[in-house]
Amino acid sequence: MTHLPAILKRGERARLFPVLADTSKEGRTLSIFLSCLQNVDELGRALLASIDVRPGARSRIECFTEVGLHKCGAKANLRPDGLILVTTGAKTWSALVEAKVGNSDLTTDQIDSYVELAKLNGIDAVVTLSNQFAPLPAHHPVQGTSAVRKRIALNHWSWMYVVTEATLLLNNGDVEDKEQRTILQEMNRFLLHQSSGVKDFDQMPSVWPELVSKLQAGGTVASNSVEANGAIGAWHQAARHLSYVLSRQLSTDVEVRMSRSHAADPAARQKAALQTLAADALLETTLIVPNAAADIRIAADLRKRSVTLSMRLRAPDDVKSTKARLNWLLRQLVKSDTKNLHVRLIWPGKTPTSQHSLEALRTDISLAFANRPDQTVTSFEVLLVKDLGVRFGQRKNFIGDVEAALPDFYEQVTQYLKAWQAKAPKLPSDKSDPSNVDVAALREDLEIQAQD
Repeated sequence: MTHLPAILKRGERARLFPVLADTSKEGRTLSIFLSCLQNVDELGRALLASIDVRPGARSRIECFTEVGLHKCGAKANLRPDGLILVTTGAKTWSALVEAKVGNSDLTTDQIDSYVELAKLNGIDAVVTLSNQFAPLPAHHPVQGTSAVRKRIALNHWSWMYVVTEATLLLNNGDVEDKEQRTILQEMNRFLLHQSSGVKDFDQMPSVWPELVSKLQAGGTVASNSVEANGAIGAWHQAARHLSYVLSRQLSTDVEVRMSRSHAADPAARQKAALQTLAADALLETTLIVPNAAADIRIAADLRKRSVTLSMRLRAPDDVKSTKARLNWLLRQLVKSDTKNLHVRLIWPGKTPTSQHSLEALRTDISLAFANRPDQTVTSFEVLLVKDLGVRFGQRKNFIGDVEAALPDFYEQVTQYLKAWQAKAPKLPSDKSDPSNVDVAALREDLEIQAQD
């Protein structure tokens, strides 16, 4: 191999059609992906931007597989799966790549070894790919303790994240070059084939049935327990999986909402979720759909064995009565199937919320305000409640049922709801109204008075 970068002792340029043994599933999948990363401009820019690397129009992306580095130290037997180089003028950004497919998971020792190797060779980052999901590329699914990680960027792309980004680029017509578009289509077709070893998130961890059974029976779980941490880690992966599913269905980028502090500190996000699970037996996440009336909140109640999807809207201010405000909401849901749909009314101050099924409110709207004649509702929540029963505690059925509920809720609720917006003020219709002042004429009168 000629023209290898200085840091490489050996390596092969990533091939779109790699010639590898049938047993080398990881090598084949990674080579095809890296070849597309360097040859499909929009894919390279989109994925690299997700880890804060932004190639310019004149930047060159190069990818290598089966690499060997000149400096190995005590890790002479360690061979990274790949290397990414982004060259812009005299500057080069580099990243080691480690990939897993099928049921193989990344490990802490493995990641720490590659981070050490990157530091030894002056490489900027380590990027991993596997079927493990991460809330953000900077939130690695493997929690490590290596202090070196603070100096070497560690990022992760799940394979389904790659598929989702490619799907959005294709569906939105963002890939202009015909040949590059064809290559990207073929990459997606390959990755989605079972032979590639790429899998979607489809089950909770082995501790899930026991945890659900314990909480449903009235037990408690410590926030620092193994089963609680395992459930939270899987739930965060499930949330990202759900955002990818809806992204592909809507051809738009659906994101998981999190605070700035949680985005910057995955450990803080984990701790907050653990506290909610320990205190309320709840797993929660929120999805941001562009241009939707509100975010979609998803909550799994381990004691009730139910899943609730909801959206909250502010009641309109241009009508005064609860009946008129509720009619505003019901008109938007006139095409919705009432099965499992409920409306929660939020009242001012400390007044408890009230809740009724959508079917009941359609039959008799006065149910909503019969006991509160002197109060006016301020906000609404529309909820889809799924009682999963024994299926809630089954690892695969739980994920499958939540995944099925999301597009159902979107179809029955999200696509119909519109947020209330105040109307622009109008000019007075009565021209003789004394408040309708001609400013120019007023200024002229004041100048004349001043001269007098």
